[in-house]
Amino acid sequence: MTLAIFDLDHTLINGDSDYLWGEYMVEHGIVDEQAYRKRNEDFYLDYQRGTLDNDTYLKFALEPLTHYSIEQLYTWRKDYVENWIRPLIAPGAGNLLDEHRLRNHELMIISATHLFVSEPIANLLGVTTVLATAPEIVDNRYTGRFLGTPTYQEGKVTALKEWLADTDHDLVGSYFYSDSLNDLALLEAVDNPVTVNPDDALKAIAMERGWEMIDLG
Repeated sequence: MTLAIFDLDHTLINGDSDYLWGEYMVEHGIVDEQAYRKRNEDFYLDYQRGTLDNDTYLKFALEPLTHYSIEQLYTWRKDYVENWIRPLIAPGAGNLLDEHRLRNHELMIISATHLFVSEPIANLLGVTTVLATAPEIVDNRYTGRFLGTPTYQEGKVTALKEWLADTDHDLVGSYFYSDSLNDLALLEAVDNPVTVNPDDALKAIAMERGWEMIDLG
């Protein structure tokens, strides 16, 4: 079955769900504003530049989860996805996903945003297969650590290859949709790379290589 793979942030949604989750936590007093907001903004700028120290960022992003019960975290997360993320779904995202469903393609989201945030958004979009950095849970509490391969830059390709090795899928005829130069390695790994409102650096590469560019609104 042909794989149709999608980045999440600034691709299927018009925003960065990881950064916005940090803003949500600040606004709801889940984290201390002075201690958190500036670092969250700095990490986001590093991501946009392609210079993010992902291991350091993950320690920062996952640490707040250790202070609350899973039940409380999931209550906040449900509110966040419904009220902050649903309005950001790109107008053309649903039609694009449906086009691939009609072609009997296997849909997958691969996101640098860790699974706590990205999984419920994928569910909102009707995509059940998600590859994202998995926060560790021990005794029904988040530990602040993560499991497996972080899905950032080349890590997305590594995680995908690991998933392919465990399934009967391959990359023959595959698609990948992304907005970011951070995803260049995965765009190069598929048969049909498609850029979605690409950043300037990725747009230049897409034009040079003749890759399709689309706008989901």
